[in-house]
Amino acid sequence: MSDLPAAGAEAPAFSLTDRQGGTLAFDGDGDAPGATLLFFFKHDCATCELTAPLVERLHRALGLHGLRVAGVSQDPDADTAGFVDRHGLSFDVALDADLAVSADYGFDAVPALVLTGGARRVRRSFEGFVKQDLLALIGEAAAACGVAAPEIVRDEDGLPDHRPGCGSKIHDPEVARRLAVRRGAATLGARRVRIPVDDDPFEFMAAQGLGDGLPVVPPTEDRVLRMLEGTTRAASDVVARVPPNLAPATVEKVAINAVMAGCRPEYLPVVIAAAEAACTDTFNLHGVLATTYFATPVIVVNGPIRRRIGLNCGGNVFGQGFRANATIGRALQLLVRNVGGGRPGEVDMSTLGQPGKFTCCIGEHEEASGWEPLHVERGFPAEASTVTVFAGEGPRAIRDQLSRTARSLGASMGWCMETVAHPRLHRMGEVLLVVSPEHAKTFARDGYAKADLRARIQEVTARPLRELLPDDECRKGMVPGALPPELLGPDGRPTPEALDTPLPKFRRDDDILIVVAGGTAGKFSAVVGGWASGAAGSTAVTREITG
Repeated sequence: MSDLPAAGAEAPAFSLTDRQGGTLAFDGDGDAPGATLLFFFKHDCATCELTAPLVERLHRALGLHGLRVAGVSQDPDADTAGFVDRHGLSFDVALDADLAVSADYGFDAVPALVLTGGARRVRRSFEGFVKQDLLALIGEAAAACGVAAPEIVRDEDGLPDHRPGCGSKIHDPEVARRLAVRRGAATLGARRVRIPVDDDPFEFMAAQGLGDGLPVVPPTEDRVLRMLEGTTRAASDVVARVPPNLAPATVEKVAINAVMAGCRPEYLPVVIAAAEAACTDTFNLHGVLATTYFATPVIVVNGPIRRRIGLNCGGNVFGQGFRANATIGRALQLLVRNVGGGRPGEVDMSTLGQPGKFTCCIGEHEEASGWEPLHVERGFPAEASTVTVFAGEGPRAIRDQLSRTARSLGASMGWCMETVAHPRLHRMGEVLLVVSPEHAKTFARDGYAKADLRARIQEVTARPLRELLPDDECRKGMVPGALPPELLGPDGRPTPEALDTPLPKFRRDDDILIVVAGGTAGKFSAVVGGWASGAAGSTAVTREITG
């Protein structure tokens, strides 16, 4: 709703730069003895084109009698110059470069005309084109100058009685956000970092240690406010306390890191949910950071939001080329680094690391699966959108182009999965199995449920304990502390009977998380090994994505 100052109100004072580089001031002290007319316009507005010649006629008719006319352009100088030349405007024109004056005057549309008398008191104002309002304004201006009203509106002009104006530029989203910050209507709580004028912003941010080795997007106020439009949550809400420093991450801080990562606003709810999941005790982000192993947060997205934000669930699902996948995972990593303090060589002690420490986010290709998607298995409605955060290694290939039965293919997958961490390490915790659509068709054709696949994997990987113990051939293997108590004798060593007990690769069938993802061509699946399980390790966490 327009807040254009009405008759009797005081018009806001201002001082703007004119087209010659001088100053055009409207402060009441230098008011014309008769009246001042302010004419707000922009160059690409048809109603402004209609009005400008009439304002010029009024200036020529009453300028010598005490009427001061001041044009205020919402455009850059080049566009303003074209407008001025097109209409032969002879009155002073100033540039409202940051649109702050337009915002102060509160009109919704241009043209906007404000006629004032002494002490900036408004005599008449309106926006758009209304012939009767213009005639009344001309009469008021002439009376203020002590002369008869000139003939400005002529029959031969064929003017309409009314024509709506064009939207003021203050309503452009980016301008509105900037003005909201200026007015204090929208504020950011984060500390401002001023970049020296001569510094390259990308190099400056890298020098401050705010990135991950790749250039980051400078999180300006405009960009952060635009990012916050992606959520209905208040900017000051605390999403989580981010390990290792357990620093509070507000929605605003998540948004800042999402900007730096290159996210779009519609990705922000996914990043927020991922942060909530990763910062739980169950996921144990501190441990994931501090381990010398390869573990890093792997994000799996389920539900309708995948399609809304363009998340890749198909070909090259772990690869490059998809903004949502690349930036959502990166935003979580930057949040951990910049808010939680999880930096390589400090708390992050991974011996070799892996590319997933830059970003790892995939969507489940639910439409290509004959199974319940991951989030439904984990207790969420099919129509819900979720993120599941899993502490994983990089993906490794499972290649089987020959198996034509589910039983054969399940065996292939199991034997490949036995190599996770080390072939002799059994009773492992969670693992993520990513089944390609072509392999999923084989399972569907044979009516193989996820439970059947898990059971087959456990069957083919089960090895007698004696084959898993350290020996002279290889000192790596199962140690007594990793064995169930019932397999140990009073001396703490495996009993003779225990040596023949088969141990499957994974502690529980349900520790094998299964999703379908990837392109519809290619009989290749993947396994993403997990980290330690139990209280000292990490367990996958699923969170619903909300606004």
